[in-house]
Amino acid sequence: MSGKRYLFFVSLTYSYSILRPLQDAIWQRGDEAAWFIEDGCENWLRNDEKQLHTIQQVMDYNPIAVFVPGNWVYDFFPGVKVAVFHGYAMKKRVEKIDDHFTIRGWFDVYCSQGPSTTPYFKQLEAKHGFFKVYETGWCKVDSFYNNGTTQNTNNNFTILYSPTFTKGICSAWDLYDVIKKIAEKKPWNWIITFHPKLNDPELLDKYKALGSQFENVSFQRGNDGLNTFRKADVMLCDSSSIIVEFMLLDKPVVTFRNTNPGDYLLNVLNEEEVEGALEEALSRPEHLMEHIHNYTMHHEPHRDGKNSERVLEAVDDFITNYKGKLKPKPLNLWRKFKIRIKARYFRFS
Repeated sequence: MSGKRYLFFVSLTYSYSILRPLQDAIWQRGDEAAWFIEDGCENWLRNDEKQLHTIQQVMDYNPIAVFVPGNWVYDFFPGVKVAVFHGYAMKKRVEKIDDHFTIRGWFDVYCSQGPSTTPYFKQLEAKHGFFKVYETGWCKVDSFYNNGTTQNTNNNFTILYSPTFTKGICSAWDLYDVIKKIAEKKPWNWIITFHPKLNDPELLDKYKALGSQFENVSFQRGNDGLNTFRKADVMLCDSSSIIVEFMLLDKPVVTFRNTNPGDYLLNVLNEEEVEGALEEALSRPEHLMEHIHNYTMHHEPHRDGKNSERVLEAVDDFITNYKGKLKPKPLNLWRKFKIRIKARYFRFS
């Protein structure tokens, strides 16, 4: 073993499917990876995966890099802080810049995904000067191109419903009756998954009840990426970045009141249009599938299954050529103080 150690920082359950292809690449190199899971996040680790349970264990482990699918990380953790993102850049709210591009001062390296992210991140790199940007592709989708078929093998068509959590955009309340009605009269199977932040107890109970009431409806609290996507033929959604992930598998998406609709989607504005749009999506119109391909190439052109390896190469390059040579990151004293209180960790050496 070469002795390199890496850490995965997990605060929400979507992190597991994002980071596991990266873990595979680390293991293939003969190196070591460990997971630190924030309190309140469900533990989905397998028996062959290493967990660090305390901050002191992380300090003793002394990783050379910390990979983060979220927006923050403990600044005092050892190693280069690497943002690997939890989705693709999709402007959910027309009046606001995509949160994908918000620079909070936590990271040394951003691993961008393609033309939809790299040019703007390069501008931000030049503006701020305390981080480097590498276009690597998204590590999560390595598994999309290294795991054989992604097609649904069930006899009946399957619809995946995965709404966003964003307030004012989430379709889950509006589409409950629609989904219930379609499930009653159509033989289609339904898989319903919610974002970890979509946690309204009343809403959860309503959709769990659908899963109990209908044999063709399955409610799953979390979405396990490819393992979930491969079971479905069409996605029903609103304005979540998960749309791009699903379309990477050459599968169509119906959206309800999408904030930035395009010709790669079948977008509807009214509840009564949903069923017809799903019927059209299931027929996979040639023009729609062509637009889907063009759109997803803009987000993710790297489809050789080697994105994770490029992420590790980016870390190596940063450590060799840039670590300690860039402008210092912002002090962020108040934010750092708050996360130390949260962690109950006050050592400074």
